This record gives sequence, C-alpha cells and structure tokens, in this order.
Amino acid sequence: MSRKPTLTSTSGAPYPTNQTSKTAGGRGPLLVEDHQLFEKLAHQNRERIPERVVHAKGWGLQGHFTVTKDITKYTCAKMFSEVGKTTEVLSRWSTVAGERGAADAERDVRGFSLKFYTEEGNWDMVGNNTPIFFVRDAYKFPDFIRTQKRHPKTNMRSPEAMFDFWAGQPESVHQVTILMSDRGIPKSPAHMNGYGSHTFSMWNAAGERHWVKFHFRTHQGHETLSDAEAQEIIGRTRESYQEELWHMIEEGRPPKWTMYIQVMPEADAAKTDFNPFDLTKVWPHDDFPLIEVGELVMDTIPENYFQMVENAAYNVNNVVPGIGFSPDKMLQARIFSYADAHRYRIGTHYEALPPNAPKNANVQHYHKDGSMRFFTNDFGNPNAYYEPNQYDGPVADESVQEPPMQLDAEAVAARFLQEDSDIDYVQPRKLYLEVLDDAHRDRLHKNMAGGMAPVSESVKERWLAVLKCVHPDYEAGVRRALETGDHGEPALPVTDQTPVEAAE
Repeated sequence: MSRKPTLTSTSGAPYPTNQTSKTAGGRGPLLVEDHQLFEKLAHQNRERIPERVVHAKGWGLQGHFTVTKDITKYTCAKMFSEVGKTTEVLSRWSTVAGERGAADAERDVRGFSLKFYTEEGNWDMVGNNTPIFFVRDAYKFPDFIRTQKRHPKTNMRSPEAMFDFWAGQPESVHQVTILMSDRGIPKSPAHMNGYGSHTFSMWNAAGERHWVKFHFRTHQGHETLSDAEAQEIIGRTRESYQEELWHMIEEGRPPKWTMYIQVMPEADAAKTDFNPFDLTKVWPHDDFPLIEVGELVMDTIPENYFQMVENAAYNVNNVVPGIGFSPDKMLQARIFSYADAHRYRIGTHYEALPPNAPKNANVQHYHKDGSMRFFTNDFGNPNAYYEPNQYDGPVADESVQEPPMQLDAEAVAARFLQEDSDIDYVQPRKLYLEVLDDAHRDRLHKNMAGGMAPVSESVKERWLAVLKCVHPDYEAGVRRALETGDHGEPALPVTDQTPVEAAE
C-alpha cells in the first residue's frame, strides 16, 4: 500500500494534525500559538472574491476551435492562417442580472464569452446570446444595470424600474422583444447562439480593413423554456445549466458551435441606412451574409471551477494583430471598464492567473510589483525594468501596427442623441412581423404582460406607447393580455410592488 503524501502548511512545513486544536489541557481554551488553526480560519475568511457586478452566475468549459474556411483575405491574425489550425479555448456563459446564487433558468440575457489562447496572445470574444443590446451609449449602461438589480428599499427585483427605464430608452425595444420571446430562456448554454454583438474590425496582410460581426451558431439547435417550464425546473434545481453541461460532457456529447462572420468593407459604413456601429442594430443577412470560419467544440470540464471559471477575466481589449475595434461607443467604453472591473474584483495581476495567462511562449512586459506579484517578470534580465534601456529589454514591434482607421469628421464632438425618427423601430418591427409567427407573437404578448403585471399604470402606458411605435398589433396584444390577465406568472424571477411614491 503506497504511503499518502504528507500534509504541509503553505510554507511547506509538515502538519502534525488537521483534526484537533491545540488547547491548554484537555478541557482548556485554545492557545494562540496554534498558528496552523488560525491560518486555516484566516484563509477560509478570504476564500471568496467579490462577485461580478453583472454576469455573476456562470458556467464554463474548456475546449478548442478549428479553422474550417480560409478568411485570410479579411484578417492577418495567425489563428486563422490556415484551414485545420486549432486553438485552445476557455468558455464562460452566464446570466446578466442575477447574483451568483441565482437560478440558471431565469428569463435573462445570457453572456457568451470565449478566450482563445492564440500564438500571438489571448483573443477574448466577450459577447451575449443576442446580436444586440438594450442601450447604445455607455452613459446609460450603469443606469440600465441598476434597474436589473435590487430596489434600494424593498431589496427585491423591480419590474417598475426596468420598464420605466426601457420606456425612456426606445432603442431598447429590440432587445426587450428578444428577451420576452421564446429565446428569453434557453434550455442550456448549449442550446443558444453566441454573438460578439459589437462591430469589430479585421485587417489583412495588405492593411485593408473590414468591419465584422462575430456569430457562433449552435449545433444542438435552439431549445427554450416557457415561464411555466422554467418555474417547474427552478422548483427542483437552481443548477439546471451546470447539470446539463456536466451530463453532456460525461456522456460524450460535447456542445459545438460553428463560427461565422459578417463582413462590411470599411468605406461601406457610410452607405447604410442605419448606423452600423449602433449596438441596438443588427446587420441584415441579405446584405451581409454569414461567412463560415470554423468549429468550436467545448469538451472538457475544468478540474477546479473556482480557479478556471470564477477567476476567468474576459476583456474586450484582449485582441491580437488582425483583429481590432470600431467606433462603436459601447465597445469603446468596455475597453476601459472590463479591465478595471477585473483589477477591482481579483487584483492587480489578474491577467497572470492560470485561466487568463497567455500560452504563447514570448510574453514580456514592464508591468511591475503591486498586489499579487506572485510571478517573476524580469525574464532573466533584472536590469531591464524600464524602457527605453541599454540592457536589451523588450521593445515594441511596429510591424503589428493596425492600419489607420477612417473616422467621421464630426467624431470628436458627436454624440448618440435620442432619435425622434422611426429608425429604432424598423428592425424590431421586422422581427415582430416577419420572423415571429402568430403562436410566437401570442407567447411574446403574454410574457411581456407577465413582466409588466406589477408595474404602475403610468409606466405601463409609457411602454405600451413604445410598442405601438413598433406596430399597433404589438401594443394591442400586450394590452389585451394585461387586461384579461392571460399571462400566467410574471416572467421576471422576483418582483416587488414598488411603493406608490416611488412610481410618481
């Protein structure tokens, strides 16, 4: 029989026991000198890190991406350099609004994030399961998220706040329509698409830039839950997504997606009848067809969830040569806010933790010291800790500079002003009339009415006016469901009856 390994302290000293405390005699009090006990208790007090402000509840898998089609005419990124090339990937899917203990099957947008460990560094595709978002300007993002969190007085989720905010931001009606449709509650992360949502850019070896949208289409098909089905599942388990992913991997059915891109030549952005950098808009597939890129397979359960999934830090600013940004105002703001959130939540050197550390061999930088400096980054050259220096420290590579981006002449001063035109209603109108069938529209009306049921009459009327701008049938269907009560339980997971004074 093999001898078991010796338990030690974190400093490497062997432990005499891990079962009982050191006391002053058999019935006496604890001794302060029992440092091993106090180390154990102190560590327990610090085992958790702050949960994410949004996307707190998540599920992750490891896997790989394989290129199936040549897109080198659009990008010089080496991960796409040849058909058949594979790249390791770490995924994390999540609900947006709920806390870390929230139920998996709540009606909510889902995060869809992928970290590609490429030979040129990490590329993070940080998106959602919808191709659009509620707002198009980062000024309103903190306000929007506050409406998704708990009311400061009732400490419950507040439909009053949600619909009040949405009624004042008509561009949100496109996303809210998707949220209240069948796709508002996917059966599991495997049964939904993923989108980069924002407009990004790619450039090729000749320096030609194209605007792109990233799409990941599920192989498992779209399977969704009704409010009633979700409530029944939540009554049995709050971990239905984790269970589904676990069983898929254990049974040899790893979830798969096909990656596509939509492509727009750089100069064509000025020719569209909508702003292609507006996060509340999609690019019509008839005008910008999907181009296949490769296959994503997520087939491995991380050995330690906390280490690889809870510590995972996805950054939209993690790009590689050949992939870049666009004038999308929400994207530009996320470039700052994501990295800042990770430094607050995890620490100064969060990017060196196992799930975030790049796997390419030649990682060299001048980031020094600070909390969590748990690694050596002098790379055998302790004198080269500043730049420029005479000690052969790392220097920038001008060859990976992206080509100049052509900007609107008014880009410096322009803002996304609230538009009085019909532009914010065109795409949700097409979704409502042409994509959804009669049965789906009926379910949408009832889901919407369920979410609005606890809301004050003034907010109901304001939101119904927005729906009428989309189409009179939309407003009439939701109003009818509200008046008849034909909507079952509210679609949102927890509700409050907001005090009258708060609604006036």
